Amino acid sequence: MLAPTPARTVSPEFATGIVWFRRDLRSFDHAALYHALKTCQQVHCVFVFDKDILDHLPRADRRVEFIQASVAELDTALRALQPSAGLVTLHAVATQAIPALAKTLHAQAVFANHDDEPQALARDAVVRGALAHMGVALRTYKDHVIFERKEVLTQQGKPYGVFTPYKNAWLKKLDDFYLKSYPVAAYAAHLAPCERQPVPSLHDLGFETTNLASLKLPTGASGGQQLVEEFFERIEHYHATRDFPGIKGPSYLGVHLRFGTVSIRQLAAMAYPLHLQGFQGASVWLSELVWRDFYVQILSNFPHVAQAAFKPEYDQIAWEHGKPAKALFDAWCQGQTGYPLVDAAMAQINQTGYMHNRLRMVVASFLVKDLGLDWRWGEAYFAEHLNDFDLASNNGGWQWASSSGCDAQPYFRIFNPTSQSEKFDPEGKFIRRYLPQLAKLPNAAIHAPWTAKPMELRAAEVVLGQNYPQPIVAHDAARTRTLLRYAVVKKPHALPGA
Repeated sequence: MLAPTPARTVSPEFATGIVWFRRDLRSFDHAALYHALKTCQQVHCVFVFDKDILDHLPRADRRVEFIQASVAELDTALRALQPSAGLVTLHAVATQAIPALAKTLHAQAVFANHDDEPQALARDAVVRGALAHMGVALRTYKDHVIFERKEVLTQQGKPYGVFTPYKNAWLKKLDDFYLKSYPVAAYAAHLAPCERQPVPSLHDLGFETTNLASLKLPTGASGGQQLVEEFFERIEHYHATRDFPGIKGPSYLGVHLRFGTVSIRQLAAMAYPLHLQGFQGASVWLSELVWRDFYVQILSNFPHVAQAAFKPEYDQIAWEHGKPAKALFDAWCQGQTGYPLVDAAMAQINQTGYMHNRLRMVVASFLVKDLGLDWRWGEAYFAEHLNDFDLASNNGGWQWASSSGCDAQPYFRIFNPTSQSEKFDPEGKFIRRYLPQLAKLPNAAIHAPWTAKPMELRAAEVVLGQNYPQPIVAHDAARTRTLLRYAVVKKPHALPGA
């Protein structure tokens, strides 16, 4: 199946290397692939559909479908670089499969890009140990972010725990070197020949098709590039449109960033010059990329956040519990809270695997500060349902909303779901899209149907408590309970980071 390639003139560091693709499903501007091609006489490429991950997922999972399609495109892209090359695809346990493949191919090194999620670090530690026992090196590289780990530190040499000074330091450190693309194609001749083999289908992997195709979410690196080009035609308006879920404001690149079908360096290199020229939309969007780096380095430097509050005193909060709490949570999950913007947002995630960023904040605040439920419940729900689920960003966002995280909103800042609806979906366009049973309500009533006049409800064919629920909590009363609940954290505490 696999055959050696002719030796090159300059003696390489390794005769045979393996590039292990993970959350970096593209053949261009790829750190690990570039370094492998430069230092190895021949390079085999592999992707493992890891049973340790897949076996715990629902059988219909849009992310698996996205990955499967993107891996198939990656195989094609590698063959475009070198017609005899291709991607070895395995459906196995990665901690066993990678060392076994290295042994079969007589590889001296395995190359991969960093993944600082706890489960990934544990996996890589097992693989590193198994490879070392065989005398094989595991070399890993930064690829997922512009700056990671301890690259951006305070003047005291400590990781940042507050965003704005981190962003200022990030921008000060940024230069052309960090935005430069890895020239993979220049070294493509060192891709090893690979017998053509079909990428496992969803059925082969034990999964079912989803509604991904009907959502018109383009997959693979070609899909990522399509969205990049489309977004950069309207990026100058991003700052003015990004908060309104009823219009086309976001980049919709989240899932492509998550699985590396786009290059973070390409995106930053496109936005940064526009930022320097004073385009506000580009500046705001660039800040979103900085937030992404910020949360990645938080997870790396403060790994306790994966299970606990960044600010430990927030773990003293007594959340609602028992059957009443579970009933409230189920209503939130199902979009049956009686607050239209919250319910429409939950319908969006349940139907599409996507949720608008403004709405992520609204529904998170509602879960934690209106319903009094532990932020970790919502974090876990998003982790299961979001196409673009990324542990660092998801955790950071939920801790921000619950005020337990780094540089989070103050605990007494509590989003009013009705006023948020009136402000960011003033005509109810988004609500009507996902809650068609409310579509006939006038704009003034659609944000809070319980305040509508009886004749308005009748005309709109809305029967509260039947085809749309009454509010499960009163916001003002919930706000009072939240302030009491958070009283345990009123005293100032030192942040873990500067």
